[in-house]
Amino acid sequence: MKNSRLILVAAGVLVLSALAAYRNSLAVPFVFDDEPSILQNPSITRLWPLSGPLSPPQGYGFTVSGRPVLNLTLALNYALSGTAVRGYHLTNLLIHVLAGLALLGLVRRTLELPTPGRAEYSASGALRPTPEIRPVDPLWTAFAVALLWTLHPLQTESVTYTIQRAESLMGLCYLLTLYCFVRAVQAVRPGWWSAGAIAACTLGTGCKEVIVTAPVVVLFFDRTFVSGSFRAAWRQRWPLHAGLLATWLPLGWLVLGTGSRGGTFNFTAAAFGQYGLTQFEAVARYLQLSVWPSPLVFEYGVAEVKGLAAIAWYAAVVLLAAGGSLWALGRRPAAGFLGVSFFLILAPTSLVPGVMQVIVEHRMYLPLAALLILVGVGVAGWLGRRGLCGLLALAVGAGWLTFRRNADYATDLRLWNDSVAKRPSSSLAQSGLGTAYYKLGNFPAAVRHLQMSILLNPAVARTHYNLGLALDKSDRPGDAAAQYAEAVRLVPYFSAAQAELGAMLLRLGRPAEAVDHLQTALAVAPDQVEAYNSLGQALAALGQVTQAVAAYEKALKLKPDLADVHFNLGVAQMAAGQPQAAMTHYAEAVRLKPAHAEARLNLGILQAQSGRNEEALANLQAAVQLKPGMAEAQANLGIMLAEMGRTAEAVDRYEEALRLRPDYAVARYNLGNALLQEQRWTEAKRQFAAAVRIAPGFGAAREMLERMQAVPDIP
Repeated sequence: MKNSRLILVAAGVLVLSALAAYRNSLAVPFVFDDEPSILQNPSITRLWPLSGPLSPPQGYGFTVSGRPVLNLTLALNYALSGTAVRGYHLTNLLIHVLAGLALLGLVRRTLELPTPGRAEYSASGALRPTPEIRPVDPLWTAFAVALLWTLHPLQTESVTYTIQRAESLMGLCYLLTLYCFVRAVQAVRPGWWSAGAIAACTLGTGCKEVIVTAPVVVLFFDRTFVSGSFRAAWRQRWPLHAGLLATWLPLGWLVLGTGSRGGTFNFTAAAFGQYGLTQFEAVARYLQLSVWPSPLVFEYGVAEVKGLAAIAWYAAVVLLAAGGSLWALGRRPAAGFLGVSFFLILAPTSLVPGVMQVIVEHRMYLPLAALLILVGVGVAGWLGRRGLCGLLALAVGAGWLTFRRNADYATDLRLWNDSVAKRPSSSLAQSGLGTAYYKLGNFPAAVRHLQMSILLNPAVARTHYNLGLALDKSDRPGDAAAQYAEAVRLVPYFSAAQAELGAMLLRLGRPAEAVDHLQTALAVAPDQVEAYNSLGQALAALGQVTQAVAAYEKALKLKPDLADVHFNLGVAQMAAGQPQAAMTHYAEAVRLKPAHAEARLNLGILQAQSGRNEEALANLQAAVQLKPGMAEAQANLGIMLAEMGRTAEAVDRYEEALRLRPDYAVARYNLGNALLQEQRWTEAKRQFAAAVRIAPGFGAAREMLERMQAVPDIP
């Protein structure tokens, strides 16, 4: 009972310490990969049917691709709080705290295991602990290690950077797999704990591919701490090990479905060679940051190894550590297990070549545990209570550093400025800083940093896309279109870039090309409302009115409250000869957006044609008030006033329309008619003549001019 209370105390202190260290992370905004994977991820907006969140998008830039369990947790957050960041950060912190508690339990129970070869087994095959003097206290050693791991500043990227929940959630599943294995070993009836280990490992396959090494690490754990040999481990617990190995089947299916993770991995032989060389610096830096966590860099970027001499020191450190781990497997099995586990957990991300990142701090989330256990247990065993006090003091210092590091995430601009200051040669850091400036409306600075990013690495599609956005805001549509085109050349299924390129081509008067790109965008991501709207506009420009109406209707089915889409649909329905349907959508556009001047103008015209003069007058007057510079609104208000017998006011509206647009032939014709009503013959004749001069085929104006010329007393 006393031990149980102490365990609860240790767990409580760990939880409170984590809350203290991460309390300033809860308002950190979404950044970088958070945006495509959360803000632009349509699959998390509905929890039911589950096939939605369990089928994350496979397009470019989605960290959730092939990771349905991760995506489901994001969908749960969205259901509870939409895109408010606090809920996502609280979930990340909860996952991290649970992982810390799992590590506490795993280390404590491992330290309490009997030495392999001297363990006694019950009739059921479960371990029966034998009395044994330990050089360290299992609970407080485990607590010190778990606390230091939980508070270590190297963990901030996995906890504070929202989408790297992929790493921490996988880490939790990995630790639970090992914890359940230990409990299965200790249990008289291990069935439920064995099932728990397999279930945790299976869930991990839906979080991140690094879980692939868990069955191997569990087998090493069995050999090292329980059975004494691989042969004995397999013979005694082969169903459990086989069940863990079977999790490779769903993992393989998920990996094959991602298409090399959206093009962010390169599986060519040359890529494996070059990437492998970069990992000597990466692993050496991970080891350094584990001991001295400074400087922490959010985005290191991609660097090529120019020659072996450039990595000689890094290679020496890594090869010495790897060789020492293998040697220790025979002489110091526990230390050897921890060293081998470190390299095994890093292996998937260190061996499979990525095209965007070679050094990433969140990859150390779980390997850090192996290093800290090795150091922590060694220090506690060597120095006893003094060692434990030293570890706890280090944990307090680590928590303070974590709190300070979280402050760097407070804004996009601060985080990316920090990255560029520490790693100016990182193309992704330059791109991130440019994007931060774009969000703040500083488009010249955005263009400058995004262009620098492309100079450093021209092969990143997202950078070209973001530069296109910044150039668009800088009133450089042609240059923006060129950047979007380069983005889709690099990654043809980059749906957002395809959609922006289509919309830009439409603005540049190239609707046929726009249709091709918009249809491609929608084939990849069919829930893009704005892409359907742009597609409708492009089809309407090509005269394909029926198809345009269908595109607008799909947009409204996805999001019914878009005033602009209702307006565009009304225009298309007018072109299709459906004025009543058009009037309905114009009215809806006005209801949703009362300041929509064009919708009020068109609605007023249709209401006038239907004899609803008072309503028409109100909408036409509102259109003029909202956009006094819209000549069509001035002219149509003039028509309405003339029909109501308010000729003098009508003349004023026509004259204002012509001041805005002198070549407006219809307005000149209507002004001529209004002037006739006021018996201003000479001015009327002048307006009819001007209308004919502007539009020689304007029959009504020509007829009025000829009739007036036939009257001899009119000059």
